[in-house]
Amino acid sequence: MQISFSIDKKLIFLVIIVSIITLLITAYLSFNYAEQILIERASDLLLGESATRGNAIRLLFESRIDQNQILANDPMIKILVNDLNQVSEDDLHKEREIKRRDFLTQIQAFQTLVGFSIGFEDVKIIGANGNVYFSLGKLTDNNFLQDPLFQKGLKKPIVDFEPTATGKKMIIVSPIFAPDDKKNDEPIGVVISRMRTESLDNILTDSSGLGKTGEVYIVSDGFLMLSESRFIENAIFKQKVDTVPVQKCFRESEDFSGIYLDYRKINIYGSSYCANDLGFVLLAEIDESETIQPVIILQNRIFQTGLVITIIMTIVAFLISKSMSRPLIKLKNAANKVASGDFNVRTNITTKDEIGELSQAFDLMTEKLQKSLIEIKEKEDVIKQQEDILLQFSDHSEQYCVCMVDIMNSTKITLNLSESQTSEFYKIFLNSIASTVRNFGGIVIKNIGDALLFYFPVIHSEEESTLKKCLDCCLALGELHDDIVKKLENHKLPIFDYRTSSTYGIVRIAKTSTSSINDIFGNTVNRCAKINRLAPANGLVIGEEFYKSAKNFDDYIFKKIENTFSSSESDYPVYRVSRKNR
Repeated sequence: MQISFSIDKKLIFLVIIVSIITLLITAYLSFNYAEQILIERASDLLLGESATRGNAIRLLFESRIDQNQILANDPMIKILVNDLNQVSEDDLHKEREIKRRDFLTQIQAFQTLVGFSIGFEDVKIIGANGNVYFSLGKLTDNNFLQDPLFQKGLKKPIVDFEPTATGKKMIIVSPIFAPDDKKNDEPIGVVISRMRTESLDNILTDSSGLGKTGEVYIVSDGFLMLSESRFIENAIFKQKVDTVPVQKCFRESEDFSGIYLDYRKINIYGSSYCANDLGFVLLAEIDESETIQPVIILQNRIFQTGLVITIIMTIVAFLISKSMSRPLIKLKNAANKVASGDFNVRTNITTKDEIGELSQAFDLMTEKLQKSLIEIKEKEDVIKQQEDILLQFSDHSEQYCVCMVDIMNSTKITLNLSESQTSEFYKIFLNSIASTVRNFGGIVIKNIGDALLFYFPVIHSEEESTLKKCLDCCLALGELHDDIVKKLENHKLPIFDYRTSSTYGIVRIAKTSTSSINDIFGNTVNRCAKINRLAPANGLVIGEEFYKSAKNFDDYIFKKIENTFSSSESDYPVYRVSRKNR
């Protein structure tokens, strides 16, 4: 079933389509641009947060290590540890009690030196054999030889954390070397200090500028969270964080920035600060949904605005289409009346646009048609009175040489010519041919489009001379081609070739009331027209009957054409004719 639309509906539909396409393109570009800007802003924000806070934590850790190193490098501490390392296991308890006051004095001096703001709570001084020589806190084990922190502290200063009932403590471990140590000497013990983490927590828990879902936290090289989570309670040392930036840091020593799944299995946009030399990686993250929230708001507003614009444009298009369709409908109704035979109708549309011009042309056309019909009706009776005398066939037949000259490809040649050029074109051809025919005594009957029909009457006693005259005339027409070309070139008209054909036989004579020249009909005329297409350019062909009567003439060459003209009765031979001296 074919669906048709009126012009007003098409216009409305076009406006809606254009509005929707414009809306979609605008929305697509706006979304992409906005999303790109927001991602860049989020990236810059998180990268700044991770770098700033990461450097702050690195500085904090390094300062704590330096402070703990002050205690480990204290000369008295070195002497006390070195002395206790020489004491046997049996005397160790007694000597440790004797030297406790000396250790305490140095610890108090250390606290006075670095101040109490570092959150210093406990210190343990342990010999190289793992024996604890001094502790501010309560001891549950007097030997730390198998303790991992002790083993690591013998190699280099480290920072670590341990869980407590209220959260976590920072542990700083530094090696102690002998008073007279040299390069590459083994340490004689370690200092293990425990400190509060308020300074660290203040750096991590500040969520200003991170929105509703942003958070900053650190993860240990054991892939465990070392700071509080904004979303999960009691996450310290319990929440495993095996995400892309953590893997990048501890496996490839690289920072990472981008979109990934966090420990909650939620897509976030994050940036990391890798400090694997200190055993931690800092992550600054914001949920992806919050990052693109402004894009969603923009999307809703664009769609709402686009909907309003589309409705307004549809109303405007409806009003415009109605103003356009009314005169067109009026013009269509007028055309239908003309088609039904009513030529009195007029549109009388006076708008100053193309529709108004079309309507004026339509009214002028109907007026001319009306006048033409009146003239036709007035002449109709006269034509009916002359119908019986226009054409009368005679009852007798005669022997004629019938000839036709036809232009080759005339339709294509005259396609780009103006009317005046076309008239001049045919005038030169037809007048040149007709003049030559008359010079040989031929009778021009009529021109048929771009062809000219003429004949030579044949009296029985003069048959041979008439046939030769006909052949000479037709061949002379081909030789006339150069003169015709010159005339065409003088008038700047395209040149052309033409073909000539001739047949000999019985024709029927018809007299017309409008001309003194008799018209001819019959098979001889029909065959002359049909074989014309077999003639060469500016050459002559003749039919079988003509050839039989003229084949013994000495001045001509007759050559049978292999591609014969086939009639409904039999194959009809055709012959090409040329002069012997040519």
